[in-house]
Amino acid sequence: MPKLDICFSPELLPLYDLRGKVAVIVDILRASSTIVTALGEGVTHVFPVASLEECAAYGQQHGSLTAAERDGLAAPGFDLGNSPFGFLDAARPVRGRSLTISTTNGTAALRRSLAAEAVVVGSFLNLAAVAGFARRQQRDVLVVCAGWKGQFCLEDTVYGGALAAQLAPDFDVHGSDATLAALHLWEHGKADLSAYLLQSAHVRRLNSLEASKDFEFCLRIDSYADVLPVWQEDRLANA
Repeated sequence: MPKLDICFSPELLPLYDLRGKVAVIVDILRASSTIVTALGEGVTHVFPVASLEECAAYGQQHGSLTAAERDGLAAPGFDLGNSPFGFLDAARPVRGRSLTISTTNGTAALRRSLAAEAVVVGSFLNLAAVAGFARRQQRDVLVVCAGWKGQFCLEDTVYGGALAAQLAPDFDVHGSDATLAALHLWEHGKADLSAYLLQSAHVRRLNSLEASKDFEFCLRIDSYADVLPVWQEDRLANA
């Protein structure tokens, strides 16, 4: 039986062997939610890059839209920030365009996880799609929580618990204390996820930037149930 484990921060990735595994990259607030929304709204593919310099260069090279964020704020000089609502604005058509994106936590976590057999992007918006992919792969799964600047984030870990709940009993979800803790957090918070996660430091940080509508949007379970961003060579595309 394959196993599901959870890495609470990219800083802990050296403790894990990613070879042969499925890595699920999670940055609920907001990179993974934004990437899922972008592909769901017709973006053809996404180039996730680590630095702002790369974002600008890739955007120019590929003629793509650019989206960048640092410390929760849109970085100047790019088309978009890190809000999913940037891809829902009728005044800025995105369908048929590619996207290059760089964020404080999420894109860096993805770039550090490429040794895995398969890399996918997970969010509450596409929870069912990620669970279905994991079942089809029948490989061990590592949920890589982007966290906040190397530190633990409640919302990313709660997502790991939600995925573990979806995959039980087909996966071993009791084989690590990290997964057990995430399951307990999910069970405790799922009845009113929004109220529960309002306790999170990252949520309070985001809301202080007047991005509370992003918070509520990113908690919508399976709004994009048919979107599965999968790493293919040098980009993410909807499988």
